[in-house]
Amino acid sequence: MKVDTGDTTWLLISSALVMLMTPGLALFYGGMVRRKNVLGTIMQSFIALSVITVQWVLYGYSLAFGPDIGGIIGSLDWIGLRGVGLDPHPDYSPTVPHQAFMIFQMMFAVITPALITGAFAERFKFKTYLVFLILWATFVYDPLAHWVWGIGGWIKELGALDFAGGLVVHISSGIAALAATFAVGKRKGYGEEPMPPHNLTMTLLGAALLWFGWFGFNGGSAIASGSVATSAFVVTHISTASAALSWMIAEWLHRGNPTVLGAASGAVAGLVAITPASGFVGPLSAILTGLAAGVLCYSAIHLKTKLGYDDSLDVVGVHGVGGTWGALATGLFASKGINPAGNNGLFFGNPSLLGIQALTVLAAWIYTFVVTLIILKVLDWTMGLRVSEEHEVNGLDLSQHGEVGYSF
Repeated sequence: MKVDTGDTTWLLISSALVMLMTPGLALFYGGMVRRKNVLGTIMQSFIALSVITVQWVLYGYSLAFGPDIGGIIGSLDWIGLRGVGLDPHPDYSPTVPHQAFMIFQMMFAVITPALITGAFAERFKFKTYLVFLILWATFVYDPLAHWVWGIGGWIKELGALDFAGGLVVHISSGIAALAATFAVGKRKGYGEEPMPPHNLTMTLLGAALLWFGWFGFNGGSAIASGSVATSAFVVTHISTASAALSWMIAEWLHRGNPTVLGAASGAVAGLVAITPASGFVGPLSAILTGLAAGVLCYSAIHLKTKLGYDDSLDVVGVHGVGGTWGALATGLFASKGINPAGNNGLFFGNPSLLGIQALTVLAAWIYTFVVTLIILKVLDWTMGLRVSEEHEVNGLDLSQHGEVGYSF
């Protein structure tokens, strides 16, 4: 096995693109909260870069990708990156240094728990959040990543397709967000007083950075620079554009105005939905995936008012529902004509793939919800999840960080 400089270049650039998504997410979420909570919200994403990086190097990567134990988890053979060197790895990275694959995967591990923070924005203790990050990465993200992508992982062995993390990243964060809304409870005044976004220009900038970074997220998941990376790159853009359009039109018809927040949210929904399918579907399938994602996710965020839970920034509706649709859409639209290493879906003559996708979605939903709820309940009993009422009224910027976002 020889290191291919072209593949390595693409993977390192992709890693940098995915890294940029977490600060992009910070801006996307930061603009959507009230002004008194902008720094607290941004910090929850930004600090994930630090906490998860250290966890990943010490043992997270080994749990997720290390030598398999029973299809469930990786062993600790690669603890502290022992044995993760600069030579290619025959299974994970045949043409790039093993460390290049490791750091690319690290950036996925970073953004996934950061996505959850939108569900409990404006009310979560920062100290508790730091512990939550470590526990959630260890007990939810790392096992799921092993199931789906690890050599020997049971979902991988089943033949399920998840090109860039529909299940590992979006279903896990979206369903963890659902568990968090139950464990943490509603914001003070939720449903009684208006809580509009304070800075939609910041949110749109964040959405644009996410769209930009996602080319590395999906295109880089080919782990090589070539036709599959190109296809993933192209369909990522097409799905995103289609979903922004369909969300905007759905909202226009439903509420009478096409909003900037709607277009930005629609774009993210399209990105989420194409993620698991990106290496396996063609351009027309990407349009259908995106159009459906915009309408489905728009409908899903209106359910929360009916069901009465407070998912501050719609993580469940966009990531949980969008990721679920994307995993199922892979079972519909996947084609060996696009990627011979994949499989054919229902519309290409193989209905069994849809069944496998549905089964693995259900497994990820149940596992993520139950384990996240347990983690949050334990943290609530030991450290407390919420800031005090006084701190919530004054805002997290001052109470948690002793700063304000804006001084004019």
